[in-house]
Amino acid sequence: MVLLGEIFPNFEADTNIGHIKFHEWIGDSWAILFSHPNDFTPVCTTELGRVAKLIPEFKRLGVKVMAMSCNSIDSHKKWIEDIKSYAEISDDGFPYPIIADEDRALSTMLGMLDPAETDNQGLPLSARAVFIIDSQKKMRLSILYPATTGRSFDEIIRVIESLQLTDKYKVATPVDWKKGDDVMVQPTVSKEEANDLYADSLKILPLPSGKPYLRIVPQPTDI
Repeated sequence: MVLLGEIFPNFEADTNIGHIKFHEWIGDSWAILFSHPNDFTPVCTTELGRVAKLIPEFKRLGVKVMAMSCNSIDSHKKWIEDIKSYAEISDDGFPYPIIADEDRALSTMLGMLDPAETDNQGLPLSARAVFIIDSQKKMRLSILYPATTGRSFDEIIRVIESLQLTDKYKVATPVDWKKGDDVMVQPTVSKEEANDLYADSLKILPLPSGKPYLRIVPQPTDI
């Protein structure tokens, strides 16, 4: 299982667009790998359709998208037609690849198998995993959902915006932050450096402890 900050494995896999080497496919971009229990299932179909509609947002953030399901390439290609119909996509092709993981090799390596969800042969299916990988091939976030709970891709976009912002500036994003909201100065930034960086825009919230650690500044505006 890959831990936060570790280099994500450079696996090879077959997809509906051909054979890929993961690191080569990522290139200098960020990436999302998200898994699904099975083709032709209701929650998965809604998720893949939603992601297809969000491709312009992912491109804005410099993020490539790849899905995975425990089925064959032929199954994926047939399922894609259902996904496009559900999402009302009329374009030829499909905007991102889907990995075939029939033997569960990739699901096993990445710790994605859900023993509570099995196929008609009794084999475990992959859970709804989400891995966000940065341009240095490091895993920056992982989320694991059960098969019955669909993901919020608005939340995933919000997380990417936070990660990219806090990589560039010495800030952190508070609870329920969304793009454009105020942010917080990181605890590792000294009082003197915070004053130099943010001058009159720095606001310190008073607390009963008297400790000046809630330091609020406007979000930098270039994401």
